[in-house]
Amino acid sequence: MWDDLVATYAWADADAPETYTFSVIAGKTEDEVIRAFGGDPTASRTMTFTEAADEQARHLYEDYALLRVVTVGTYVIGIEWGYHGSSPEIAERASADGGEFFSFYQDVNARYQIMHALDGRVDGMFDPSVMEDAAWMDPKPEVPVWAEGVTFRIETLCAESFALMERTMGAAVDPAWMDTALRTVLLASPDTLLGGPEAA
Repeated sequence: MWDDLVATYAWADADAPETYTFSVIAGKTEDEVIRAFGGDPTASRTMTFTEAADEQARHLYEDYALLRVVTVGTYVIGIEWGYHGSSPEIAERASADGGEFFSFYQDVNARYQIMHALDGRVDGMFDPSVMEDAAWMDPKPEVPVWAEGVTFRIETLCAESFALMERTMGAAVDPAWMDTALRTVLLASPDTLLGGPEAA
């Protein structure tokens, strides 16, 4: 069952972009998620992932980030060529008042992060790329209860991370969303949103 689920995300280790954050939020509307990430729900447009990445690249040395969102059933999915969804403060904001949040971040520099928050509190955050060698590390890294039983292997790391996201949240990630024009908003910088560099 687990191997079958991982296999459905093989695309994530094959043709996925070099940098992204996927977030799944339960118990919130799109507008609430957008506000939690620092966007204005009244100022949205539609863009594909490539269009959003290209626009951000044109502002490479500026604090310029875009969030794309799609609602699937009772879940809101956030997709970024960026990192807001990897911030514990954003996870806490997006999951406050009974919500649930899960994100997976990876970038071209081989940095990875999985994070989960429930009702405004992060209850687990770790780098799945170190888990394959965990038995030889001192201290040995530990995974949260909701990630137990997953053997992260570097060749299938992204697929396993997305499979864990689906197992935990109950929402599947569709690679077709990358090429679909989705609702997109400009985000405030983390410093502005969270009250300065010390808070971010």
